[in-house]
Parts: sequence; structure tokens; C-alpha cells
Amino acid sequence: MDIKEQIKQLAKEKNAVILAHYYVDGAIQDIADFVGDSLALAQKAAETTADIIVMCGVNFMGETCKILCPEKKVLIPDATATCSLAESCPAKEFEAFVKAHPGHTVISYVNTSADIKALTDVVVTSSNARQIVEYFPKETPIIFGPDQNLGGYINSITGREMVLWNGACHVHEKFSVEKIVALKKQYPEAKVLVHPECRGAVVKLADKVGSTAALLKYSIEDSADTFIVATESGILHEMQKKAPHKTFIPAPPDDSTCACNECNYMKLVTLEKVYNCLKNETPEINVDEEISKRALSPIKKMLEISASLGL
Repeated sequence: MDIKEQIKQLAKEKNAVILAHYYVDGAIQDIADFVGDSLALAQKAAETTADIIVMCGVNFMGETCKILCPEKKVLIPDATATCSLAESCPAKEFEAFVKAHPGHTVISYVNTSADIKALTDVVVTSSNARQIVEYFPKETPIIFGPDQNLGGYINSITGREMVLWNGACHVHEKFSVEKIVALKKQYPEAKVLVHPECRGAVVKLADKVGSTAALLKYSIEDSADTFIVATESGILHEMQKKAPHKTFIPAPPDDSTCACNECNYMKLVTLEKVYNCLKNETPEINVDEEISKRALSPIKKMLEISASLGL
């Protein structure tokens, strides 16, 4: 058996489910039981009957699975796969920030540590952030963290004045306006797809702004044949699978001669690490029990609001 078959066999023997984010390598997506964005992965984890969850993504995703399923063993192929956005929001500093704005409802992007979730009233993903913000009355004072670009985008389209934590994702911060404009000149018929974690100047170039899942759906359903995609380039694998007759061009970053923009942490996940992780049942994700209890409430609230809104 090749390594993909060995992974599938191990997963079957151990009653394990393999979850993968759209940003991991295409080979990992192909062996996963379920591929999705952060919201879909959280929803899948909450309903799984497997004994073991293998989260092919980054650390905070594994933590979310463990918080939702404390009785299950949650594994992550590489324990060093953290997240630049999560790291931009240290818990002690964020706690002080919250205390400096008393009376505010705290909404945190899912790309945060369990410690930040424990300081939060409701968690959001890029798929449901706007709808959940608008779920609260307009007069509700809100702190939004840690992604200032996503928060700023929601402020701009809702008329809110949320207080924003100054954090950002290293991938989405780096897209080059000039290089996207040059690509648009080269491919004038192409539509530009942009994730709302990108800087405002990049968002203004978009034909469609949306979460990873929303951009995927748009690319399949829209009549255009060519797309310039400004999000982590791993999503192009699924786009090409779902619409093989279309052309998908990764938007390039500012600081590289590379034609695509990748998350260094997501790309730490490899087939070999998934195999070893399943075989040895390590590295395992564990979350402090008290932190886990406090972090569960905002995650459950997100899932409940999302369900009520049909998301």
C-alpha cells in the first residue's frame, strides 16, 4: 500500500476521522474525510462519532475540536503549526484591552488561541462574521479581534464602529495591489476573488469578497472562466477539482518572486506526518479544563446563532 492507503487503513482501524482545511497541501485534502473552512470544520467536529479526530490544519483548529469534543482524542500532525494571526493576540494583552473597554461585547475571530476564546462572548469565522455582528443590536458596543482587516471590512459594510484589535494574518497582509492590477491587465476577463482578511486596498479590487468557502462557491457558480484568487493558495486545489475547465491564478505577495502566497504553518502538514500522527497517536491536543469550559460557551454560541440564521 502507498502512504495514502496506509493512512486510510489506520483511520479505519482506529475509528478516526481526518479533517482538513482548504489551505493544507492538496495531497492532504485528497485523503481527508472532510475538507472545509473553519466554520465547517467546527461544525463537523461537533457532530462526529469518531473516537479520534485528526485535524490537518493549525493549532487553534485542533484546540477548537478538543473544546467541542473533550472526550475525544484530538491529534494534529505537526505541533509547531501555529498561526500568525493567533500569535498577534497575546492573552494578557487582549485581557487588558477588554478591561479598558468595559461594557463591550467581545467578538473574536476563530483564528485565536483557547485563552482568547475564554475571554470572548461569541466566536466568528469569515463565513459568519458579518451575520453574527449584525445579530446584535446596532447600539451594542463591540470589541472585534484579532484581525483588524476583517473587522474593518465588517465596519465598512455594516456601518458599525467596532473597536478593533490590531492583529493580522501574515498571508493576507502580503498580497500586492500592484501585482494584482498587473494580472488584471494581463487577464482582463478575470474576476478577482478576495478574502476579507486582506488589506482594504486589495479588497477594493475585488469582484467578490468572501470566506474561503464563499469564494469556492462563487468560482464554481459564476459564469467567468478565469479568476485571480487573493487568499491562501491551497484553495486553488479544490477550485480546480470542482471546476476543472476554469483557470485559477494565485494572487502574488509583495515580498517574493513566488507566484503564489502560502501559509508557512499550514504547509507543515505532510502525508508522512499524518501517517505518523495516526500510528503513534501523537502529537495530541489538550486544553486546560477551566480554559476549555470558558471557551466552549462562545464557540457554542457561534454554532447556535449560525444554525438559527441558516448558515
